[in-house]
Amino acid sequence: MTAMLIRRLLQVPLILLVIYTVTFTLAWLLPGNPLEREGRRPDPAVQDAMKAQYNLDKPVTFYVSYLDQASGLAWLRGDSDKVFNLGPCLQYQDWSTNELIGGALPVSIVLGMVALVFALAIGLASGIVGAVRPGSWMDVATLLVALLGISLPSFVIGTALLIVFAVWLDFVHVAHWGSPRDLLLPALTLSLPFAAYIARLTRLGMLDVLQSDFIRTARAKGVSETRIVLRHALKVAFLPVLSYLGPAAAYVMTGSFVVEKVFNVPGLGQHFVNSVLNKDLFVIMGIVLTYSTMLVLFNLAVDVMYSWVDPRIELA
Repeated sequence: MTAMLIRRLLQVPLILLVIYTVTFTLAWLLPGNPLEREGRRPDPAVQDAMKAQYNLDKPVTFYVSYLDQASGLAWLRGDSDKVFNLGPCLQYQDWSTNELIGGALPVSIVLGMVALVFALAIGLASGIVGAVRPGSWMDVATLLVALLGISLPSFVIGTALLIVFAVWLDFVHVAHWGSPRDLLLPALTLSLPFAAYIARLTRLGMLDVLQSDFIRTARAKGVSETRIVLRHALKVAFLPVLSYLGPAAAYVMTGSFVVEKVFNVPGLGQHFVNSVLNKDLFVIMGIVLTYSTMLVLFNLAVDVMYSWVDPRIELA
């Protein structure tokens, strides 16, 4: 296990380097100039000075210098006061990319954690009910809800929830953020597509496991059905769900810009969309590297949990 962890951790910088290179290439090819935006059009002399300062006219130099700052190598040499310096923010004056991400990422993480809890609770409960009573009205109902959760876009679900709970029932405020109650609807909206996939994976896995020999043996020994389902069958059927949780957790932890836009959540997604529209290379690269690092580490954590859930699995 230790050797596997060391080997996988050594692969992380290489994976992030590939992601950084591809993202930089695509971002550099975006049309537009981040210094020529409505509301902020510096004089040509100032633009030339800013391009020279930030290497915005030299792609190779920008690539190398930004990688040097963002990777921490500049900090190790004593050339930077930040361990991971993600550069300035060209969209907002007097803001750095680190400050922008530092303020928005906790919001997206809290939203994602609550959404992930909702997704697991709804998905596992629906999948177990459908597997224990296959063909019943409860099974059909859970499959229908899962189908709707997968098929409907997030902005449709979010808008419908706002109409019901904000307009009709006056339970929450529209486009408001600041209280725990304001977290419920965006978290529920963000969780439903993941809950639908978890429900399907759990149901299929449980149906297969409940027909296994060791389940029949447990029933023959007089083990209660609740213990069989929750302790024996669910542990094995949870493996496909666990595999899905890696990318799903990374996605919900960083939030969804659609959900954040509908509910006016001040998370990372809105800043990413604005940075692409304004071709703010520093913010684009910083947010993508943050997303990518979380995704790689979550997948690594899932691989470790695999061997903990089922010791028979050997990780390469």
